[in-house]
Amino acid sequence: KLGLERFHSVGILGFNSPEWFISAVGTIFAGGIVTGIYTTNSPEACHYIAHDSKTNIMVVENQKQLDKIMQIWNRLPHLKAVVLYKDSVPERRPNLYTMEEFLELGDDITDATLDDIINSQKPNQCCVLIYTSGTTGKPKGAMLSHDNITWTSAHCSRAGDMQPAEVQQESIVSYLPLSHIAAQIYDLWTGIKWGEQVYFAEPDALKGSLINTLKEVQPTSHMGVPRVWEKIMEKLKDASAQSGFMKKKMLSWAMSVSLERNLNCSSSNDLKLFWTRLADYLVLAKIRNALGFSCCQKHFCGAAPLNAETLNFFLGLNITLYEAYGMSETTGPHCLSGPYVYRQHSCGKPVAGCKVKLVNEDTEGNGEICFWGRTVFMGYLNMEGKTKEAFDEDGWLHSGDLGKLDKDGFLYVTGRIKDLIITAGGENVPPIPIEDAVKKELPIVSNAMVIGDKKKFLSMLLTLKCVLDPDTSDPTDILTEQARDFCQKTGSKATTVSEIVATRDRAIYQAIQEGINKVNLSATNKVHCIQKWIVLPRDFSISGGELGPTMKLKRLTVLEKYRDEVDSFY
Repeated sequence: KLGLERFHSVGILGFNSPEWFISAVGTIFAGGIVTGIYTTNSPEACHYIAHDSKTNIMVVENQKQLDKIMQIWNRLPHLKAVVLYKDSVPERRPNLYTMEEFLELGDDITDATLDDIINSQKPNQCCVLIYTSGTTGKPKGAMLSHDNITWTSAHCSRAGDMQPAEVQQESIVSYLPLSHIAAQIYDLWTGIKWGEQVYFAEPDALKGSLINTLKEVQPTSHMGVPRVWEKIMEKLKDASAQSGFMKKKMLSWAMSVSLERNLNCSSSNDLKLFWTRLADYLVLAKIRNALGFSCCQKHFCGAAPLNAETLNFFLGLNITLYEAYGMSETTGPHCLSGPYVYRQHSCGKPVAGCKVKLVNEDTEGNGEICFWGRTVFMGYLNMEGKTKEAFDEDGWLHSGDLGKLDKDGFLYVTGRIKDLIITAGGENVPPIPIEDAVKKELPIVSNAMVIGDKKKFLSMLLTLKCVLDPDTSDPTDILTEQARDFCQKTGSKATTVSEIVATRDRAIYQAIQEGINKVNLSATNKVHCIQKWIVLPRDFSISGGELGPTMKLKRLTVLEKYRDEVDSFY
């Protein structure tokens, strides 16, 4: 009724909600292209996407998001209407509707008209645009076809053992941004495919309310990005640090028994089995219940690499994290782990019907991961050059990631080619293993980032674990319980980041140096050693620009932001 044109888009700007889902499905029925926009985007970033995708209709959640569109509407020639679904319209203006008014508009459109549009659509036509978060350059709109969406939601979810409602009613919590492929495929399209019950979290889910929602829902399956699992781990460690001696002892006993059993599945004599069951019954089951996971059979992790510490922590709670691997350009998961396909530290195997190959392998078997199959996208909107760069002449999509395959076909992702540090001496250094080792050695450290591209030696930026502001989710100056625990053990009375940094707290700086020395001792070679480091006054955050919308580290932004500190090393 509002004149949505074929292959023009409907922009959806809001937190996960029934209206988001309904708008997405309605868009596809009406022959448009679903384009999710991150709620954290600035007005300019919204303009770029709306202009690039020829947005005809924009669906926004509230006044805050509406304000962004109002600032740019006069520069969007294709935008015909805006629909507001949570707040009431502040002042009347043409082509601005509430959700109720908008739904009534369609009353006089016949079903036959809609059926004609639906029947004219083809499986290889675009129906969804996912804008890559643009950690490098302008965001690119990845075009996904009907076939990409229907195929991936049917087959990838089955590889992860998601059940159709006739077999078992799956229930999930929707909370990660739907403009990102992971949540869109997991919450929305797979949800429809298998008739899952979808519960919507509060908009402040990632600021701490997610646990309350999980407790209320007790989902059968849960998907999180690594930072979500890390936050749950940190919360538990904090709670444990505050509990009494006996409770602490019980927890560490139960977790060590469970971890050992999960790491050595085969060697289970009856006595060991008895102890693990007892530990689970007395301690671990209660913790899982408190986290909202007492009915949860499948715990997935994707969108960024998961470190060994987090993986083992959850194995200690008798929770196996199944890693998935793919990209916006493969409609999300191309490789998946699940109850029947699991190997520690691996992202599982390519989903049935999909292929993976490695090119330009080095002596250790690391090569660039390439994809082939019906998950692979159509190309980037309005960027034919970039699309051609992504594919080789045989039609394989190049990921830009490094990985290796074992003899049974399990894939291990070892890093990003772009993140690889090439020192002045021409040595290749993958940063993530070093960063993970430092975080494991020093429980006070929140983020660690290795620097050394075109430099003579490696250095490191460190941030400390601090309490997040409950309203904004921004890092405060106050150290977490776990970090304060670390300070006390070193003999420091510090409780804030600023006092540690301002006074270069001797006990803590010495402890950090000792931890780094330890990591250096186990380095592959001298080039991989950290020579200098600095503690930054504030932890990384989305609002600070150091993390992307799914909590991925934006290395180039960090280098730019802390250029003075980096220059001081060299």
